[in-house]
Amino acid sequence: MQKQQILSTPSAAADAQAAAVFDACHVGVVLRAVLLVELVLAVAAMFGAAAPAEWLARLALLTGGALPATLAWLLVACAAKRLLARLDQPRQYAAGALLGALAGLAACALLALADPLGFEPPWLASAATGALMAALLVAALGLRARAQLPAATAARLTELQARIRPHFLFNTLNSAIALVQDEPARAEALLEDLGDLFRHALVEQGEATTLAEEVELARKYLAIEAVRFGERMRVQWVLDERAGSARVPPLLLQPLVENAVKHGVEPSTGGTAKLRICTELRGERVVLSITNTLPARTGGGVGTAGHGIAQANVRERLRLLHDVDCDFRAGPHKGLYHVRISLPAR
Repeated sequence: MQKQQILSTPSAAADAQAAAVFDACHVGVVLRAVLLVELVLAVAAMFGAAAPAEWLARLALLTGGALPATLAWLLVACAAKRLLARLDQPRQYAAGALLGALAGLAACALLALADPLGFEPPWLASAATGALMAALLVAALGLRARAQLPAATAARLTELQARIRPHFLFNTLNSAIALVQDEPARAEALLEDLGDLFRHALVEQGEATTLAEEVELARKYLAIEAVRFGERMRVQWVLDERAGSARVPPLLLQPLVENAVKHGVEPSTGGTAKLRICTELRGERVVLSITNTLPARTGGGVGTAGHGIAQANVRERLRLLHDVDCDFRAGPHKGLYHVRISLPAR
Protein backbone atom coordinates (compact mmCIF):
# COMPACT_ATOMS: atom_id res chain seq x y z
CA MET A 1 0.00 0.00 0.00
CA GLN A 2 1.29 3.41 -0.84
CA LYS A 3 2.04 5.63 2.11
CA GLN A 4 -0.40 8.50 2.17
CA GLN A 5 -0.24 11.56 4.37
CA ILE A 6 -3.50 12.28 6.16
CA LEU A 7 -2.49 15.60 7.64
CA SER A 8 -0.71 18.17 5.54
CA THR A 9 0.88 21.50 6.21
CA PRO A 10 -1.52 24.44 6.06
CA SER A 11 -1.86 26.06 2.70
CA ALA A 12 -1.49 29.75 2.10
CA ALA A 13 -4.99 30.59 3.23
CA ALA A 14 -4.13 34.25 3.59
CA ASP A 15 -3.00 34.38 -0.02
CA ALA A 16 -6.20 32.72 -1.14
CA GLN A 17 -8.22 35.22 0.84
CA ALA A 18 -6.28 38.16 -0.60
CA ALA A 19 -6.84 36.87 -4.10
CA ALA A 20 -10.56 36.72 -3.45
CA VAL A 21 -10.85 40.29 -2.16
CA PHE A 22 -10.36 42.03 -5.49
CA ASP A 23 -12.57 39.80 -7.64
CA ALA A 24 -14.81 41.81 -9.96
CA CYS A 25 -15.34 38.95 -12.43
CA HIS A 26 -18.93 38.22 -11.44
CA VAL A 27 -22.19 39.24 -13.07
CA GLY A 28 -23.62 40.09 -9.65
CA VAL A 29 -20.71 42.43 -8.89
CA VAL A 30 -21.22 44.24 -12.20
CA LEU A 31 -24.95 44.66 -11.58
CA ARG A 32 -24.45 45.96 -8.04
CA ALA A 33 -21.70 48.35 -9.11
CA VAL A 34 -23.86 49.81 -11.89
CA LEU A 35 -26.84 50.16 -9.54
CA LEU A 36 -24.68 51.87 -6.91
CA VAL A 37 -23.29 54.35 -9.43
CA GLU A 38 -26.74 55.06 -10.86
CA LEU A 39 -28.14 55.64 -7.38
CA VAL A 40 -25.41 58.16 -6.59
CA LEU A 41 -25.91 59.88 -9.95
CA ALA A 42 -29.67 60.04 -9.42
CA VAL A 43 -29.18 61.82 -6.10
CA ALA A 44 -26.50 64.14 -7.52
CA ALA A 45 -28.74 65.07 -10.46
CA MET A 46 -31.41 66.33 -8.04
CA PHE A 47 -29.23 69.26 -7.04
CA GLY A 48 -30.17 72.26 -9.16
CA ALA A 49 -32.96 70.42 -11.02
CA ALA A 50 -36.13 72.52 -10.96
CA ALA A 51 -38.40 69.92 -12.58
CA PRO A 52 -38.50 66.15 -13.17
CA ALA A 53 -37.70 66.65 -16.86
CA GLU A 54 -34.56 68.60 -15.99
CA TRP A 55 -33.60 65.92 -13.45
CA LEU A 56 -33.94 63.20 -16.09
CA ALA A 57 -31.86 65.23 -18.55
CA ARG A 58 -29.11 65.71 -15.98
CA LEU A 59 -29.23 62.02 -15.02
CA ALA A 60 -28.96 60.96 -18.66
CA LEU A 61 -25.97 63.25 -19.19
CA LEU A 62 -24.18 62.02 -16.07
CA THR A 63 -24.93 58.39 -16.94
CA GLY A 64 -23.43 58.88 -20.38
CA GLY A 65 -20.10 59.70 -18.77
CA ALA A 66 -20.15 57.60 -15.60
CA LEU A 67 -21.52 54.30 -16.93
CA PRO A 68 -18.77 53.68 -19.53
CA ALA A 69 -16.15 54.65 -16.94
CA THR A 70 -17.66 52.25 -14.39
CA LEU A 71 -17.71 49.38 -16.87
CA ALA A 72 -14.12 50.17 -17.85
CA TRP A 73 -13.10 50.02 -14.17
CA LEU A 74 -14.77 46.63 -13.78
CA LEU A 75 -13.19 45.34 -16.99
CA VAL A 76 -9.69 46.40 -15.96
CA ALA A 77 -10.18 45.05 -12.43
CA CYS A 78 -11.30 41.69 -13.80
CA ALA A 79 -8.52 41.50 -16.40
CA ALA A 80 -5.88 42.36 -13.80
CA LYS A 81 -7.28 39.97 -11.19
CA ARG A 82 -4.21 37.71 -11.08
CA LEU A 83 -1.83 40.64 -10.94
CA LEU A 84 -3.78 42.38 -8.18
CA ALA A 85 -4.01 39.11 -6.22
CA ARG A 86 -0.25 39.27 -5.67
CA LEU A 87 -0.66 42.47 -3.65
CA ASP A 88 -1.46 42.55 0.03
CA GLN A 89 -4.83 43.86 1.12
CA PRO A 90 -3.90 47.55 1.68
CA ARG A 91 -2.27 47.73 -1.75
CA GLN A 92 -5.33 46.12 -3.31
CA TYR A 93 -7.51 48.84 -1.82
CA ALA A 94 -5.07 51.50 -3.02
CA ALA A 95 -5.00 50.00 -6.53
CA GLY A 96 -8.79 49.92 -6.63
CA ALA A 97 -9.03 53.56 -5.56
CA LEU A 98 -6.38 54.59 -8.11
CA LEU A 99 -8.27 52.83 -10.90
CA GLY A 100 -11.43 54.53 -9.65
CA ALA A 101 -9.77 57.94 -9.84
CA LEU A 102 -8.70 57.25 -13.43
CA ALA A 103 -12.23 56.10 -14.24
CA GLY A 104 -13.58 59.33 -12.72
CA LEU A 105 -11.25 61.38 -14.92
CA ALA A 106 -12.40 59.38 -17.95
CA ALA A 107 -16.03 60.09 -17.08
CA CYS A 108 -15.26 63.78 -16.72
CA ALA A 109 -13.53 63.76 -20.11
CA LEU A 110 -16.60 62.23 -21.73
CA LEU A 111 -18.82 64.89 -20.15
CA ALA A 112 -16.41 67.61 -21.28
CA LEU A 113 -16.74 66.37 -24.86
CA ALA A 114 -20.50 66.80 -24.65
CA ASP A 115 -20.22 70.12 -22.75
CA PRO A 116 -23.80 71.24 -23.38
CA LEU A 117 -23.74 73.76 -20.52
CA GLY A 118 -20.23 75.10 -21.03
CA PHE A 119 -19.12 74.41 -17.45
CA GLU A 120 -15.48 74.03 -16.52
CA PRO A 121 -14.83 70.26 -16.19
CA PRO A 122 -14.57 69.31 -12.47
CA TRP A 123 -11.46 67.17 -12.88
CA LEU A 124 -10.46 67.01 -9.21
CA ALA A 125 -13.99 66.34 -7.98
CA SER A 126 -14.48 63.63 -10.60
CA ALA A 127 -11.24 61.89 -9.64
CA ALA A 128 -12.10 62.07 -5.94
CA THR A 129 -15.61 60.75 -6.54
CA GLY A 130 -14.31 57.90 -8.68
CA ALA A 131 -11.74 56.94 -6.05
CA LEU A 132 -14.37 57.03 -3.30
CA MET A 133 -16.86 54.92 -5.26
CA ALA A 134 -14.15 52.41 -6.16
CA ALA A 135 -13.01 52.21 -2.54
CA LEU A 136 -16.58 51.47 -1.46
CA LEU A 137 -16.87 48.73 -4.07
CA VAL A 138 -13.53 47.16 -3.10
CA ALA A 139 -14.61 47.23 0.55
CA ALA A 140 -17.82 45.43 -0.41
CA LEU A 141 -15.80 42.83 -2.31
CA GLY A 142 -13.61 42.38 0.75
CA LEU A 143 -16.65 41.76 2.95
CA ARG A 144 -17.93 39.27 0.40
CA ALA A 145 -14.60 37.42 0.38
CA ARG A 146 -14.51 37.24 4.18
CA ALA A 147 -18.05 35.86 4.15
CA GLN A 148 -16.69 32.83 2.30
CA LEU A 149 -14.46 31.81 5.19
CA PRO A 150 -17.17 30.75 7.70
CA ALA A 151 -19.03 28.82 5.00
CA ALA A 152 -15.90 27.01 3.84
CA THR A 153 -14.89 26.26 7.43
CA ALA A 154 -18.36 24.91 8.18
CA ALA A 155 -18.15 22.70 5.12
CA ARG A 156 -14.80 21.25 6.23
CA LEU A 157 -16.10 20.62 9.75
CA THR A 158 -19.25 18.97 8.42
CA GLU A 159 -17.18 16.80 6.10
CA LEU A 160 -14.76 15.88 8.88
CA GLN A 161 -17.61 14.90 11.19
CA ALA A 162 -19.11 12.77 8.44
CA ARG A 163 -15.80 11.04 7.79
CA ILE A 164 -15.06 10.21 11.43
CA ARG A 165 -18.56 9.36 12.63
CA PRO A 166 -18.22 5.94 14.29
CA HIS A 167 -20.59 3.85 12.21
CA PHE A 168 -19.04 4.96 8.91
CA LEU A 169 -15.51 4.26 10.13
CA PHE A 170 -16.44 0.94 11.74
CA ASN A 171 -18.38 -0.22 8.69
CA THR A 172 -15.45 0.64 6.43
CA LEU A 173 -12.91 -1.12 8.65
CA ASN A 174 -15.15 -4.17 9.03
CA SER A 175 -15.53 -4.32 5.26
CA ALA A 176 -11.75 -4.14 4.87
CA ILE A 177 -11.22 -6.90 7.44
CA ALA A 178 -13.72 -9.11 5.63
CA LEU A 179 -11.84 -8.60 2.37
CA VAL A 180 -8.29 -9.05 3.67
CA GLN A 181 -8.10 -12.83 3.26
CA ASP A 182 -10.16 -13.35 0.11
CA GLU A 183 -9.55 -10.07 -1.76
CA PRO A 184 -6.48 -8.32 -0.29
CA ALA A 185 -6.08 -6.00 -3.28
CA ARG A 186 -9.64 -4.78 -2.87
CA ALA A 187 -9.13 -4.29 0.87
CA GLU A 188 -6.02 -2.24 0.13
CA ALA A 189 -7.91 -0.07 -2.36
CA LEU A 190 -10.69 0.41 0.19
CA LEU A 191 -8.29 1.67 2.85
CA GLU A 192 -6.54 3.93 0.35
CA ASP A 193 -9.89 5.48 -0.58
CA LEU A 194 -10.65 5.99 3.11
CA GLY A 195 -7.27 7.69 3.55
CA ASP A 196 -7.98 9.97 0.59
CA LEU A 197 -11.31 11.00 2.13
CA PHE A 198 -9.68 11.78 5.48
CA ARG A 199 -6.89 13.76 3.84
CA HIS A 200 -9.30 15.76 1.69
CA ALA A 201 -11.44 16.58 4.74
CA LEU A 202 -8.52 17.67 6.90
CA VAL A 203 -6.40 19.60 4.42
CA GLU A 204 -6.94 23.34 4.00
CA GLN A 205 -8.99 24.05 0.89
CA GLY A 206 -8.62 27.02 -1.41
CA GLU A 207 -11.36 29.23 -2.77
CA ALA A 208 -12.33 26.78 -5.53
CA THR A 209 -11.53 23.44 -7.08
CA THR A 210 -12.56 21.76 -10.33
CA LEU A 211 -15.59 19.63 -10.96
CA ALA A 212 -13.31 16.81 -12.15
CA GLU A 213 -11.59 16.71 -8.75
CA GLU A 214 -14.94 16.66 -6.97
CA VAL A 215 -16.09 13.78 -9.18
CA GLU A 216 -12.95 11.81 -8.27
CA LEU A 217 -13.58 12.35 -4.55
CA ALA A 218 -17.20 11.23 -4.93
CA ARG A 219 -16.02 8.11 -6.77
CA LYS A 220 -13.80 7.17 -3.83
CA TYR A 221 -16.64 7.66 -1.39
CA LEU A 222 -19.04 5.55 -3.45
CA ALA A 223 -16.37 2.85 -3.88
CA ILE A 224 -16.29 2.50 -0.10
CA GLU A 225 -20.06 2.40 0.18
CA ALA A 226 -20.29 -0.11 -2.68
CA VAL A 227 -18.40 -2.66 -0.57
CA ARG A 228 -20.96 -2.28 2.19
CA PHE A 229 -24.14 -2.22 0.13
CA GLY A 230 -23.11 -4.52 -2.70
CA GLU A 231 -26.01 -5.25 -5.05
CA ARG A 232 -28.33 -3.01 -3.04
CA MET A 233 -26.78 0.07 -4.68
CA ARG A 234 -26.35 0.68 -8.38
CA VAL A 235 -24.40 3.78 -9.44
CA GLN A 236 -24.49 5.26 -12.94
CA TRP A 237 -21.99 7.90 -14.05
CA VAL A 238 -22.76 10.02 -17.11
CA LEU A 239 -19.83 12.41 -17.36
CA ASP A 240 -18.98 15.05 -19.92
CA GLU A 241 -15.20 15.53 -19.86
CA ARG A 242 -15.62 19.06 -21.19
CA ALA A 243 -17.40 20.01 -17.95
CA GLY A 244 -14.53 18.90 -15.71
CA SER A 245 -12.74 22.25 -15.66
CA ALA A 246 -15.69 24.16 -14.18
CA ARG A 247 -14.87 25.95 -10.92
CA VAL A 248 -16.81 24.73 -7.90
CA PRO A 249 -16.46 25.13 -4.12
CA PRO A 250 -14.45 22.38 -2.39
CA LEU A 251 -16.53 19.56 -0.91
CA LEU A 252 -19.44 20.25 -3.26
CA LEU A 253 -20.33 16.86 -4.73
CA GLN A 254 -19.41 14.38 -2.01
CA PRO A 255 -21.89 15.68 0.64
CA LEU A 256 -24.68 15.59 -1.95
CA VAL A 257 -23.78 12.03 -2.93
CA GLU A 258 -23.60 11.05 0.73
CA ASN A 259 -27.09 12.49 1.20
CA ALA A 260 -28.31 10.35 -1.67
CA VAL A 261 -26.82 7.24 -0.05
CA LYS A 262 -28.10 8.09 3.41
CA HIS A 263 -31.66 8.90 2.38
CA GLY A 264 -32.01 6.75 -0.71
CA VAL A 265 -29.89 3.62 -0.27
CA GLU A 266 -29.69 2.98 3.48
CA PRO A 267 -33.47 3.01 4.11
CA SER A 268 -34.17 0.70 1.15
CA THR A 269 -35.19 -2.72 2.45
CA GLY A 270 -35.73 -4.52 -0.84
CA GLY A 271 -34.60 -4.28 -4.41
CA THR A 272 -31.81 -2.12 -5.74
CA ALA A 273 -31.46 1.58 -4.97
CA LYS A 274 -30.24 3.59 -7.94
CA LEU A 275 -27.98 6.64 -7.95
CA ARG A 276 -27.17 8.64 -11.07
CA ILE A 277 -24.55 11.40 -11.33
CA CYS A 278 -24.46 13.39 -14.56
CA THR A 279 -22.33 16.29 -15.77
CA GLU A 280 -22.97 18.09 -19.03
CA LEU A 281 -21.60 21.10 -20.88
CA ARG A 282 -24.41 23.17 -22.39
CA GLY A 283 -22.98 26.13 -24.25
CA GLU A 284 -21.34 28.37 -21.65
CA ARG A 285 -22.94 26.49 -18.75
CA VAL A 286 -22.20 23.27 -16.90
CA VAL A 287 -25.09 21.28 -15.47
CA LEU A 288 -24.52 18.83 -12.63
CA SER A 289 -27.39 16.54 -11.66
CA ILE A 290 -27.69 13.91 -8.94
CA THR A 291 -30.71 11.62 -8.91
CA ASN A 292 -31.50 8.84 -6.44
CA THR A 293 -34.46 6.58 -5.85
CA LEU A 294 -36.46 7.05 -2.66
CA PRO A 295 -37.68 4.22 -0.43
CA ALA A 296 -41.31 3.35 -1.07
CA ARG A 297 -42.38 4.38 2.42
CA THR A 298 -41.34 8.00 1.86
CA GLY A 299 -44.17 8.47 -0.60
CA GLY A 300 -41.90 10.61 -2.76
CA GLY A 301 -41.85 13.35 -0.17
CA VAL A 302 -41.89 12.18 3.44
CA GLY A 303 -38.52 11.58 5.02
CA THR A 304 -36.49 13.75 2.66
CA ALA A 305 -35.99 16.63 5.09
CA GLY A 306 -32.54 15.34 6.05
CA HIS A 307 -31.21 16.54 2.73
CA GLY A 308 -31.55 20.17 3.81
CA ILE A 309 -28.45 20.78 5.96
CA ALA A 310 -25.87 19.79 3.36
CA GLN A 311 -27.88 21.41 0.58
CA ALA A 312 -28.10 24.74 2.40
CA ASN A 313 -24.32 24.78 2.85
CA VAL A 314 -23.68 23.87 -0.79
CA ARG A 315 -26.16 26.50 -2.01
CA GLU A 316 -24.52 29.21 0.12
CA ARG A 317 -20.99 28.38 -1.03
CA LEU A 318 -22.09 28.28 -4.67
CA ARG A 319 -23.59 31.74 -4.22
CA LEU A 320 -20.39 33.05 -2.65
CA LEU A 321 -18.26 31.66 -5.49
CA HIS A 322 -20.48 32.42 -8.49
CA ASP A 323 -22.90 35.01 -7.04
CA VAL A 324 -26.06 35.26 -9.16
CA ASP A 325 -24.50 33.28 -12.01
CA CYS A 326 -25.45 29.87 -10.59
CA ASP A 327 -28.64 27.94 -9.94
CA PHE A 328 -29.35 25.23 -7.35
CA ARG A 329 -32.56 23.22 -7.34
CA ALA A 330 -33.50 20.14 -5.33
CA GLY A 331 -36.62 18.18 -4.48
CA PRO A 332 -38.53 14.90 -4.83
CA HIS A 333 -40.48 14.03 -7.97
CA LYS A 334 -42.21 10.76 -8.86
CA GLY A 335 -40.31 8.57 -6.45
CA LEU A 336 -36.93 10.15 -7.23
CA TYR A 337 -34.94 12.86 -5.52
CA HIS A 338 -33.32 15.33 -7.91
CA VAL A 339 -30.50 17.80 -7.31
CA ARG A 340 -29.61 20.08 -10.22
CA ILE A 341 -26.81 22.65 -10.26
CA SER A 342 -26.12 25.02 -13.14
CA LEU A 343 -22.97 27.16 -13.12
CA PRO A 344 -20.53 28.88 -15.51
CA ALA A 345 -18.28 26.62 -17.55
CA ARG A 346 -15.30 28.94 -16.98
